[in-house]
Amino acid sequence: MLCSLENKVIAITGGFGYLGSQVGRLATAEGAKVALIGRRPAKEGSDGDNVLTLSGVDLTDLNAANGAMAAIVNRFGKLDALVNAAGAFRFERLDIGDPAVWDQMYQQNLKTAVMSRKAALGHLSSPGGRIVNVGSIASSKAAAGKGAYAASKSGVARLTESLAEEVQARGITVNAVLPLTIDTPQNRMDMPQADFSKWTKPEAIAKVIFFLLSSESGAVTGALIPVSGTV
Repeated sequence: MLCSLENKVIAITGGFGYLGSQVGRLATAEGAKVALIGRRPAKEGSDGDNVLTLSGVDLTDLNAANGAMAAIVNRFGKLDALVNAAGAFRFERLDIGDPAVWDQMYQQNLKTAVMSRKAALGHLSSPGGRIVNVGSIASSKAAAGKGAYAASKSGVARLTESLAEEVQARGITVNAVLPLTIDTPQNRMDMPQADFSKWTKPEAIAKVIFFLLSSESGAVTGALIPVSGTV
């Protein structure tokens, strides 16, 4: 049994992506009620008594984000936690790349986090509310071709630290997990020559997220936690 999530209501942005859906599936297995939020359509049959799917939601738009959080509270009666797993990656060198990619990475990785958090704050349980962001180890050291991505994820890290101080008096914690390369089918397809054994499994990331969502993590806030192991 992981840290208890029994009867917690958790909103997950990027809920139809590989990591977000895995976190949602494992959270419901631990007794949580989960709202999966995403821009693209959800798979049919994903709703149940403890799952709410909110598809077609543009999280760069505050009105859309507000509507999603209100729908969650209307369905489950409360909101205990927000997991920001929405995001994207583009490899783009500055000398030969498209500058528009910088705007794209900002929109998909940082602005979605800003809007979803702002929309959630008025609903989060206080005290005891939890926000967990999925950042990246690249936010502290960018490799070639990862400038736009790393800059957007660095923004997520700074937003995590800042918001943690803003809401600490309300008893709400804000933390981020920083994966290296996540072992997903899409990443394997994109990087077929890589050593998959060194990549981090989504289940391992989920366990760290679950700790940060639990009551046991109340003393941890403003933390940026690397999750790059393979065990």
